[in-house]
Amino acid sequence: MAEELNGTVALVTGASSGIGEATARQLAAQGAAVALVARRKERLEALAAEIKSAGGQALVLPTDICQQADAIAAVERTVNELGRLDILVNNAGLMLLSNIHNADTEEWERMIDINLKGLLYATHAALPHLLNAAENSPRRVADVINISSVAGRRARNGAGVYSATKFGIVAFTESLRQEVTGRHVRVSVVEPGVVRTELDSHMDPENRARTMKPFMGVTPLESEDIADIIVFIVTRHWRSAINEVLVRPTEQAF
Repeated sequence: MAEELNGTVALVTGASSGIGEATARQLAAQGAAVALVARRKERLEALAAEIKSAGGQALVLPTDICQQADAIAAVERTVNELGRLDILVNNAGLMLLSNIHNADTEEWERMIDINLKGLLYATHAALPHLLNAAENSPRRVADVINISSVAGRRARNGAGVYSATKFGIVAFTESLRQEVTGRHVRVSVVEPGVVRTELDSHMDPENRARTMKPFMGVTPLESEDIADIIVFIVTRHWRSAINEVLVRPTEQAF
């Protein structure tokens, strides 16, 4: 049976579009107050207005989570203004696919900063509050959900550094799970296949055409499909932890 999220607070990174936006919307619909974290303030404000018009509660936090001080400030504002923190969804990410030979290493730095360091900073800042929520909440549980990728299970030509960041998320998730699961903080990783988002829009056209060619003809997942899974994870009874979910479009073979 699903547990209600009334009275809980969730912080979602990368909430200005795609999976983060859909997740924030669905968590709010389940009764959670939602802290919206991303860099694009205007998009966050539009989402917050939508959530509030539907009777929900949302806090807009324009933030660059690649900066540790900013990640800490976002978590602290969430707790100070919304009263607590029960759910952290580490969704913010960047995909810049290219061959390793002759690669633009600045793109590597950007992916490592947001895909790994941003996730680490947000989690580190949130953990004391999540542990407190798990100990003192009637729900007896708190949640960290990290968004990885099929690329975190299977590396392929042209995606080496992106896969390295996503493999890293999987490893970090499992280590943290072992550390805090006994204290009722559930730690989960969701590994989507191709999803219709803005993720591939940051690549130059030549790299995008080459690296996305294997997915031609595949009907992608929608952001709402992944948001559904995240809501399923966080609404389980405290005794049940969904540690890992791999989800591909039906037509995606690899």
